[in-house]
Amino acid sequence: MELIEKKNSKYWWYDFTVRGERFRGSTKETNETRASMIASIRLNAAMQGSDPLPGKVPTLRAFSRRFLEWVDQAKLAPKTETYYKNGWRLLAATKLAGMRLDKIEDEQAAVVSFPGGAANRNCALRTLRRLQHLAEAEKIIRRAPKLKLATEYERQLRLDEITEKKLLAGAACCKWRKRTLALFTDIVVLMRDAGMRNERELFQVRIENIDWDKRLIFVPDSKTPAGRREVPMSDRVYELLRVRCGSRTAGWLFPAKHSESGHLTTIAKHFRQARRAAGLPEALVLYCARHDFGTRVQAITGNLKAVMLTMGHKDVKTAMKYQHPDLEIVRAALNGRKETRAGGD
Repeated sequence: MELIEKKNSKYWWYDFTVRGERFRGSTKETNETRASMIASIRLNAAMQGSDPLPGKVPTLRAFSRRFLEWVDQAKLAPKTETYYKNGWRLLAATKLAGMRLDKIEDEQAAVVSFPGGAANRNCALRTLRRLQHLAEAEKIIRRAPKLKLATEYERQLRLDEITEKKLLAGAACCKWRKRTLALFTDIVVLMRDAGMRNERELFQVRIENIDWDKRLIFVPDSKTPAGRREVPMSDRVYELLRVRCGSRTAGWLFPAKHSESGHLTTIAKHFRQARRAAGLPEALVLYCARHDFGTRVQAITGNLKAVMLTMGHKDVKTAMKYQHPDLEIVRAALNGRKETRAGGD
């Protein structure tokens, strides 16, 4: 048995192995003598088999049922609940699902691959981490290990005009109903030309918040106070909304009968199908259309304040990511400088 002084802890820690199983943890004591006594008690309990933890630890898949029950019962934000359920979907397709909870450490998680990019990997690992903490709280495992997350970079892909054409062509190849294809097309166009957040803003647009005379869409609620704003309509957005609204003067722009909220909440499944059919990268998501909107508005107007107001940004640093240097301008400047120097020699 070994007592350890950890740099980042004021307590003494114990570390020993019994019948091939390692036991380690904090004694919750700062006094070495008392810590040694606590460690001895833990050692005796482990040797006599009177450890309060269950003898057989369930697999990740078996414990996931309890975890998903907790997700449904806990008062989580809707987006957090969806995040954890998507994380389990990713985990369920890996070999980790068949492993015992107490055997899953960072070393095992590090070698497992997940579809998509770093965001998907981190979604799965954060879900695993939360699941393990729940197992620790319910004394299923002794401790939840620390899991190293992947580095996520800012979204660089843009759902630009060329990508839009490819995506809609891919959607046309999918065996969807005509109404579904029209809905998908309208959402892609609105995302590109209105730049709204899809789930929090676009899917929750109400017809009574559309000002047809001024050609504005009022966003009454968003993720930040600055998100409460008016969004101008382009010509094709105006024409699209006229057709979609028809004679309706109130209600959800995208109603959904089978949704508790009464409105559309996601088109993620259809987006993946269209993206796959179009041969586009998995890193491309619907939100990339918002990034393209900000980039285009900034490039055309050169007005960062206008970008912030239209997109509902409060922080200048957030809006600054839409300022992309035009590489052709840089190249022309370099060539011009070179020619000037050549002429002066």
